[in-house]
Amino acid sequence: MNFQRVEVDGVRVYGDRTWRGACPAEGQEQATFFNKIRREFPDTYGALAVHIRNEQQLRGGQFSAVAKQKIEGMTPGASDIIIPARVTFVCELKRKDHTKSKWQPDQEKYLIAAHDNGAFACVALGYEAAFEALYDWQKMQNNSR
Repeated sequence: MNFQRVEVDGVRVYGDRTWRGACPAEGQEQATFFNKIRREFPDTYGALAVHIRNEQQLRGGQFSAVAKQKIEGMTPGASDIIIPARVTFVCELKRKDHTKSKWQPDQEKYLIAAHDNGAFACVALGYEAAFEALYDWQKMQNNSR
């Protein structure tokens, strides 16, 4: 997985890019992240954090269903973790061994657009890296008050 394009555009990458081995699937990493954030920050970040489903989840979906969802606001490439705040946290979560992940259409474009519009945009390799990013974002939020 090449991170050069997003990094050139200011998107941060968290995690060990050299790590290789068995690791949970992206969906499991995401579930772990959301369980932990809701447990640790139940009234703040955990209450706000969302995962927006996009067309990649519609395997075998009919064209009319996809078209209807786009009209209703579905955004192709939307990142896995979004936390609205003074500065929005936007995180694309990949597997810890990033060679077992791939970019879906428009994910890089979405991250770059988020960064360009003032969001804290990042890619995290595993849920632990996502929490590292979250803590950096949290420090930034606290310092800007």
